[in-house]
Amino acid sequence: MLVEAALENPKNRQNIHFDEPVELLKRAAPSQFEESLPSESNIPWQRDILEIFLRNQLQLAPAMPLLALMFGLTAMTWVPMVTALSWLIAALGCNAIQLFLCQLYFKQPRDVHEQRDWIGMISASELLQGACWIIPLFIFWPFSNTLQGAFIISAIMVVSAARFLLVNNFMPVLIAGTCVMTIGVAYRCAFEAGPIYYSLAGLIITLEVFFLFIARQLQGTARDMIIYRNQKDVLIAELKLERDRAETEKLKAETANRAKSSFLANMSHELRTPLNAILGFSEILERELFGPLQNSTYKDYAGDIHHSGQYLLGLINDILDISRIEAGRRDVRDEPFHLLEAMEHAVHLTGISAAEKDITVLFDVDQGTPKLLCDIRAINQVAINLLTNGIKFTPVGGSVSMFAKRTDLGTVEFRIKDNGPGIPAEEIAQSLSAFSRGSLATKKAIDGAGLGLSIVKGIMELHCGTVEIKSELGRGTEVICTFPAKRVLSGPRGEIMTGPSIQSDSHRKLIALTA
Repeated sequence: MLVEAALENPKNRQNIHFDEPVELLKRAAPSQFEESLPSESNIPWQRDILEIFLRNQLQLAPAMPLLALMFGLTAMTWVPMVTALSWLIAALGCNAIQLFLCQLYFKQPRDVHEQRDWIGMISASELLQGACWIIPLFIFWPFSNTLQGAFIISAIMVVSAARFLLVNNFMPVLIAGTCVMTIGVAYRCAFEAGPIYYSLAGLIITLEVFFLFIARQLQGTARDMIIYRNQKDVLIAELKLERDRAETEKLKAETANRAKSSFLANMSHELRTPLNAILGFSEILERELFGPLQNSTYKDYAGDIHHSGQYLLGLINDILDISRIEAGRRDVRDEPFHLLEAMEHAVHLTGISAAEKDITVLFDVDQGTPKLLCDIRAINQVAINLLTNGIKFTPVGGSVSMFAKRTDLGTVEFRIKDNGPGIPAEEIAQSLSAFSRGSLATKKAIDGAGLGLSIVKGIMELHCGTVEIKSELGRGTEVICTFPAKRVLSGPRGEIMTGPSIQSDSHRKLIALTA
């Protein structure tokens, strides 16, 4: 990670600059991007601090000319006008040069070497401006008295303080401007001699050192803020890049999945037609409808073919069902239906499998449980799939129970519980995915493609219902299918829907929409 590298390397913390976060990401992952990183991205962090100073200088452009004008006009009261005007023009010219450089800086791009030259030029303009402000100490002082001399020193120190406030985060420019003024004032005070002047010179130098120490701390804080801000920008850009990549991959996966589902849904006839022929002819051979087979082994082979064909047909039907559900091509034909009928149908179809394992199947419906408005074939399939799963994973001599009831919320729950080995907690969520087989099924080589629960989930979602699995290892599994209240036929609506006057699907749909 680019940010991690910057954090681990102290040199990077000071020198890395992130004006173009996306471009830096391209450099961090050259295999994913062909564009080269612009050289400007290697400019050190000082550029940001310099730009802060330059923007402040442009925004507060009238400040220095106004101070120079006030100082020059005041000095005219004891200095010859020509001398004062000459200094004022020089001061305004130095300030104009610096403002011109500030404006020119933002008009063109710069590489690393040019950036360093600009730092030198801006510092030189600040030095020139500072030198201009110490000139009055030598050309105005001879004409002044003690009070006027104190005014000159005070004015120059005010200008120095103003420059400190404006340039406090960029040390090269600050040193170039304020140090020359401090040295000039200290020299002039020392030249005058006397305890007060010596003390004033020492005080001014001490304050300059103190201000430079504070400025260094402020520069370090500003540097860290800029680095952290740019690292944040890189993180945001990287997150956006990963988000876009994830969305692209998700779109590709969804498109591929829809294409797969659409293909399988359209293959129903092509897959079933040859398989039906295999089943039909194998059954004819097994039953010897056209005469006995000379070799009894052929009859056994025909039975194996027929059994395998039926298993394959069931697998194909499951795949087609899940494909139609995923492709949105599974229609729901709403009709009044009682869950008790679905339970009886499922018990009847799975009776042989339960008997082979000596499994007891119990089912019951709570008194007062109303009918549902649902797709009869789909709900039958839900009951069959859940009961088949329960029988498949229940040990010999175990039991599977089914139960339905209406809840206090007006919904209807269909529960099926077995006393099998259970599902590990980490596999419960995955068990509802298509082609998902748990560790137990894989370990014990239990038949199945892992589509039963996925089909149940899809059918329940088509009915706006939910599927919940509760399981504990060694204590069995319970699957709860919940039908929403709008699917429950109770009260006057239920009487109308289940009454003999409803003869067509259009009538049922109209009542369902207006209920």
